[in-house]
Amino acid sequence: MGLCFHAAVKSESVSGADVPPSVRQRNDRDLTDCVRVLAEVHEQDGYPVNWPSLPGAWLTPPSLIASWVAELNGRIAGHIGLSLSNAGDAAPGLWSVRAGVSIDATAVVNRLFVAPWARGHGIGALLVVRAATEAQDRGLHPVLDVVASDTAAAALYDRLGWQLLATVEQRWSPEQKVAVRCYAAAT
Repeated sequence: MGLCFHAAVKSESVSGADVPPSVRQRNDRDLTDCVRVLAEVHEQDGYPVNWPSLPGAWLTPPSLIASWVAELNGRIAGHIGLSLSNAGDAAPGLWSVRAGVSIDATAVVNRLFVAPWARGHGIGALLVVRAATEAQDRGLHPVLDVVASDTAAAALYDRLGWQLLATVEQRWSPEQKVAVRCYAAAT
């Protein structure tokens, strides 16, 4: 009996390992798992820099156009959002000046995170490409802001060919100034 159990477990793990990550639109039922993964990311990487008092609401800002989750082996492994520009976003203004278009012609890629246990499977790239494609399908140019100290995220955007527009300083509160790298998808 022990041999059969071992064989079944081995078969499951082999078949599970062969399943590539997938991306799908996020639904309301995903929020609890997304918040759990976000907490794991925050604990390991410090993202987001300031933990939100209502993380589910933080993942669903009023400006949200769409959001997606990545799944790996049947578990939520990552998340990304696409939003309209807000007053605090630096990249849309930089892109609009550079391209000679209205800020309304941009969409902000945001709320990207990948579970620590799921890294190394290309999930971040899959999510960024999905969000950027949605923006372009809507006639919008994808842009984003990332905290300058998040070198792993910056490396991802560089690998994907995103253009660094500038590094700017933002005041997030009276006591907190943060350097932010602003990117635009390649044209």
